[in-house]
Formats: sequence, structure tokens, C-alpha cells
Amino acid sequence: MKIVAITYCMAQLLASILLSQPGRACTAITLQGADGTVVFGRTMEWADFDLEPRFTLVPRGLALASVVMPDGKAGAAWHAKYGFAGIDILGQPAYVDAVNEKGLTVSMLYFPGFAVYQEFNPAQAGISLSPDDVVTWIASNYASTQEVRDSISKVRVVPVVQPALGFATPAHWIVTDPGKQQIVIEYLGGQLRIYDAPLGVMTNAPPYDWHITNLRNYLNLRAVAWTDIRIADLDIKPLGVGSGMIGLPGDFTPPSRFIRATAFSQTACKTTGGYDTVRELFRILDNFNVPIAAVASTIPPGLKPLEFSGTQYTTAVDLKHMIFYYHTDSDRTVRKVNLKAVDFGALGNKIMHQPLRFKEENAVVDVTPKP
Repeated sequence: MKIVAITYCMAQLLASILLSQPGRACTAITLQGADGTVVFGRTMEWADFDLEPRFTLVPRGLALASVVMPDGKAGAAWHAKYGFAGIDILGQPAYVDAVNEKGLTVSMLYFPGFAVYQEFNPAQAGISLSPDDVVTWIASNYASTQEVRDSISKVRVVPVVQPALGFATPAHWIVTDPGKQQIVIEYLGGQLRIYDAPLGVMTNAPPYDWHITNLRNYLNLRAVAWTDIRIADLDIKPLGVGSGMIGLPGDFTPPSRFIRATAFSQTACKTTGGYDTVRELFRILDNFNVPIAAVASTIPPGLKPLEFSGTQYTTAVDLKHMIFYYHTDSDRTVRKVNLKAVDFGALGNKIMHQPLRFKEENAVVDVTPKP
């Protein structure tokens, strides 16, 4: 039994190494302003091909359903208790980010080599979802993290193939509410796992609890510089600012990004709230942009290559003032959608879409001094 266990762990580790490419390297953090503003944000790194992300409004009361199950028949179906705004990809009802009208936000991050979903049972198809349905199901049904925690076990998440990948999307999810209660949801070995996420940080593989354990290797990190020390007759001083962060890992692997995201978010500038907190979150997440050099050498038929960056977009959602901010790889202009101005009950039965990216002719402002 010991040999089998070791072999399984090594296989999982090898799968993680093979699948955790730099181009699939999402990072999420959470900040809170002095006025109680909670801002959750993430980077979307996917350098394999253009996800063609769209900003989407989903009406309250809309009839929703999972994708077709592995046996070709219908899965779960329900009506949206809450309307929500989200980002979908590849022209499909596959949402990777969403915030509903109650201020609950949920994001999907890539989780290769470790996500193993529940086995599909045709007799339980009516409560079965694909991994690509989870964001929709949570955002349309629940107003708080506690509600999600209490209800997620009532559905089954089963391995339905995502056409763009050729296999079921290996994913895990982070859920945040306006009270800054946060959880991480994972499926390991076919079993549901729910973790409290007080740091508000998430990256990719390995599992979330491993990342928390790994934090113990970096207890020396701190915001302030280390003090001078005296050795023999020598006064040894730091070479400059930043000595408190010596040992901070700088590569793009998920474990290293988790440490950096934790260090940067825990030592973030104090903010007043609102856009002041949003601006600080964007400043931090700019440290996690992945270069386009990480792009895959082959692109599946029918999909588009990237033009600018492996980080296709970055979001910041102000859960107090209900404003969804983002910028993209093609334009660093920060755009916003005021969700308080959206009447989700008046949208009818139509989902509204608009491109996340816009063609901007005047994104660069000429400020050359004139005599």
C-alpha cells in the first residue's frame, strides 16, 4: 500500500509539472479599505490562445442549465435567483468570473494535475454540473459565502469535456462576499474540499492547504528592512531598501506566486476605500503579468493566437460600491461597470454581451510640451 501511495503522489506531482505551464498562471488577491470596502481581483493568464473574453449581464429569473452531461443528456437546471455580471470565454456560457447583485463574487482558477471530480451517475444527472457551470451556479443562487458553503454539497461536479481543451477543465474556485468572508472550493480524488481563505489569496496547483503550509517556509519576510548587525569588528548594513523581502521567490510557478501575492497583499499601502483600494490592488497584480513568450507552440483549430500578453485581463471588483473594474492586455485603460445602475430584473430573458477589449485609437495621450 505504501508503494502505491508513493506512486500515486509522484504521478500527481508529475502531472502538475507537465500541466502547470507559465501561460496558465492566474493569481487572485483581496484588499480592504479603511471604510470597509472589500476589493477582490485576479489576473487571467492564459497564453495558449485568445479566450475572447466578454463582459456579460445575466438577468434575474433567467432559466439556466448545465452543459450536456457525459451521456449526452441534460444535467442540472434552475432559475437565477440573482442576476449577475460576469466574464465568459470562447463565446460559450462558461463563466470564469462573476459578481451578483448581492455582492457575492466567484472566480475560477486553473488547477491542473490535482482536480479530480465526482464520478458521473446518470441517476443523479439532475443535480450534476460540469466544472464550467460552477461559477454560474454559485453566482445565480447565493448571497453569501456561508450559503455557498452550506449548499455546494447538494450538487455534483462531474468531468464533462471542455471542447477547447479536449478534457474536463481542471479548476478550483474562490468565493468572496462583501463581509470579506472567503472560501476556496476544490475537488480532490472525487471528494469535495472547502477551505477558509482568510488571506484572500489564490493561485493554482498544488491544493490550497499545501500553499498555506508552504507559507511556513517564509516567516522571515516582512515589509521593513532588517536592522544592522555587528560581526566581530564589522558593522554589516543592508545594501538598500527591501532587505525584509530577501528570499521572496520571483518565478512564475503557482507556489512562488502564492507567496508573493500573500507578501504584497499583507504589506499593501493603507487605503481609504473605493477606487483608492482598487488602484492599490491593480498596482499589486501588475507584478504578476506573464509575457507572451509563454504562448503555446500549437493552437487548437478555430482559436486565435494572442497579440500582446499572456495576461489577457485583470479585474478588481469593489463589493461595497458594486463596481466592476478591469483592464486588458491590449489596453491598460481601466474600465468600469457600475452594477448599481443595472436593473437585473428588467433585462428580460436576454443575456447581454459586450467585448472585454475595445479598439482604442487614442489610448496614448501626446503631452509633448509646446513653446
